[in-house]
Amino acid sequence: MLQLDNAVLIGRGLHRECYLHPADSRLCVKIVVAGNSDENRREARYYSRLAARGISWDMLARFHGLVNTSLGEGAVFDLIRDGDGSVSRPLAGYLESAELSDANSGLLRLALPALRDYLLDNRVVTMTLKSKNILLQKSTGGVGRLVLVDNVGNSDFIPLSHYIGWLGRRKILRKWRRFENDLRAQYLRNEVLKEILSPGQAR
Repeated sequence: MLQLDNAVLIGRGLHRECYLHPADSRLCVKIVVAGNSDENRREARYYSRLAARGISWDMLARFHGLVNTSLGEGAVFDLIRDGDGSVSRPLAGYLESAELSDANSGLLRLALPALRDYLLDNRVVTMTLKSKNILLQKSTGGVGRLVLVDNVGNSDFIPLSHYIGWLGRRKILRKWRRFENDLRAQYLRNEVLKEILSPGQAR
């Protein structure tokens, strides 16, 4: 059993807390704090489907299974770090700050369309797309990419998009357009984001 406490707490969300894996600094452990373990089970099933399809994990935190911890059942994922070893920051943090957006405008202009294309090419369906669940991973060479770390999967009663490629693509595009609209509404005054999401950016 893994022992977890506040000393290794990385962050908190509405439903889960994220802890540094005590035995492997490359991993993190997510613990459900609001709700039940159904979320972990649903995710585990969906990640198994993705692994069976042999997708690229370049922009999605890889799932490593469920474990018992001192705080209950935990879901183990890659811990996304920047080139300097620090834990990568959420996209939300960059968009909330005009200074950070301007300083990283080149990365963001490339990274947002690249994430959209990644989701479509690998048919990765999400529950919802939120800027707080996407990390901007920056390398030491000045390049970066967005990595999705939460809310992956499909809650449809009959998940046809798992099996029919064009349905999956259509669902992903619909979620992405909603994500863009949410970004526009939430970060209304972010000039860098306005440029990135200008007409003609859709694939």
